[in-house]
Amino acid sequence: MDVGNQTGVLEFLLLGLSEDSELHPLLFWLFLSMYLVSVLGNLLIILAVTSNSHLHTPMYFFLSHLSFSDICFNSIIVPKMLVNIWTASKAITYAGCITQMYFCLVFSCLDNLLLTVMAYDRFVAICHPLRYRIMMDPQLCDLLVLVSWSASFLVPLLHSLMVLHLSFCSHTEIPHFFCELTEVLKSACSDAFINYLALFSVTVLLGIPPLTGILFSYSKIISSILKMSSLERKYKAFSTCGSHLMVISLYYGTGFGVYLSSAFSSSSSKGAVASVMYTVVTPMLNPFIYSLRNRDMQGALRKFVSRSFFLL
Repeated sequence: MDVGNQTGVLEFLLLGLSEDSELHPLLFWLFLSMYLVSVLGNLLIILAVTSNSHLHTPMYFFLSHLSFSDICFNSIIVPKMLVNIWTASKAITYAGCITQMYFCLVFSCLDNLLLTVMAYDRFVAICHPLRYRIMMDPQLCDLLVLVSWSASFLVPLLHSLMVLHLSFCSHTEIPHFFCELTEVLKSACSDAFINYLALFSVTVLLGIPPLTGILFSYSKIISSILKMSSLERKYKAFSTCGSHLMVISLYYGTGFGVYLSSAFSSSSSKGAVASVMYTVVTPMLNPFIYSLRNRDMQGALRKFVSRSFFLL
């Protein structure tokens, strides 16, 4: 097999989820349906928040950014996978692969940071309710979102630039349905030790502090709820953070599941199947979780839908 540098590699081959051509029509319609539901659900969340003045609060401000991030995350991965399934093609250009890898990292990192910011918001709302408006003023909310977006664009840029210096063999096959960073590094013909070291360092820096912040916030939240004497106050307090807690559990649970699947399974295809949970299923379920367990959101969605039909 000939070895060429990155300028000599014209395309990669994404092996996808299954080599069985008989399953391709089922996979196409399944992922198309999930993609449309995900985009429509998250778009409705954004439109409901922006159109309803009662939802102009920090929690829903952060939620609208999370929904936008989920739409982008899905749109970076699923359309290309659908095209490959429909055309029976596995090819993705070198530039397309690097671009997809970069933006997947961007929106994955953004989801992580936004969930951390939302946990802090719930901590302030429940543990310091009288100072909530002062502590979570619009300037701070804007700053938290700006920092999250900035870090999410800058940190993956480091990984992408480092990948550009790697050499790849011709006809490089990636046993995945998208250009995931670790799979791209495994496919390199040159030594990727520095890349793995950078990946580990960034994961520690951007993974452990946010997770620690989330655990700390919810430990304080649970402690405050247990100290409340009224059952009604306990229910109201829990209902304000229950949806967010479910999304966090889903996000980190599927993320750890993918990591464990990759670490303890020699089959890359199993890791690819596990990745479907956090790349496709989780963004699709988030709108349902936030709308089904939130009366304010349900009311805003009903008003928006009824207003839209009235205009039609």
